[in-house]
Amino acid sequence: MAVDTGVIGKVSGRRMVAVERSPVSVFAQAVKDGDRVYQDRRAAQAAGFSDIPAPPTFPFAMPYWGSYPELQEGLEPTGANPMWEVMGKLGPGLILHGEQEFTYHRPVVVGDVLRGEDVITDVYERESDTHVMTFIVTDTTWTDASSGDVVVVTRFNLIHRARKPT
Repeated sequence: MAVDTGVIGKVSGRRMVAVERSPVSVFAQAVKDGDRVYQDRRAAQAAGFSDIPAPPTFPFAMPYWGSYPELQEGLEPTGANPMWEVMGKLGPGLILHGEQEFTYHRPVVVGDVLRGEDVITDVYERESDTHVMTFIVTDTTWTDASSGDVVVVTRFNLIHRARKPT
């Protein structure tokens, strides 16, 4: 079964996010990171940060905090999400979060306003004797809204696992 690779290179989402202290601090607590730099601005500045930094995996959760409607005004719409175009054609199966990767150009800190753009960078399949797994890889580039400089790039791998027809 051939997977539709025509979605590679398509934008699947855009958003603006304000990075705020409370979500950063709560996220650090949730991932059991007790380092004071995530709670106390003085500790963060003493450690060399301009403000409280976000924990390394925070960009995965950023779209769920601080994406206020007024920040989204003026963003170019993306239309239908091409990831769902692929997923919709696959039928029933198990959906898995395969892997997450972060490439930092500088720390994400409280006070940042970041622009994120998701692009599908790969779609491929792997088969076993009994199952087909379809992998959809999305890269999100987060840039500083003021300077346009890249802050962090996240890579997310979504997997659809389905039993082969008998």
